[in-house]
Amino acid sequence: MTDTSDTTNGPGGDVLGARDDDDNPASKDPSEWVTGDEPMTASQRSYLDTLAREAGEELPADLTKAQASTEIDRLQQKTGRGQG
Repeated sequence: MTDTSDTTNGPGGDVLGARDDDDNPASKDPSEWVTGDEPMTASQRSYLDTLAREAGEELPADLTKAQASTEIDRLQQKTGRGQG
């Protein structure tokens, strides 16, 4: 059985998708992000627009990165998107 927490297997020593990757900033709660209070990215905005339309919801266009991430998670659950 392979230990998925070993992050030294890749050519650069790092791997994506490790189960216990506490060093990965994306695995942090959005409220803990250093840049969480910055405006959402263009990618977040585009994906949120799609998810909101599919969910029949309207969202404010001035969300922060952290707020957008939280809404994306919520709307993915509601719409069934993003589930393996």
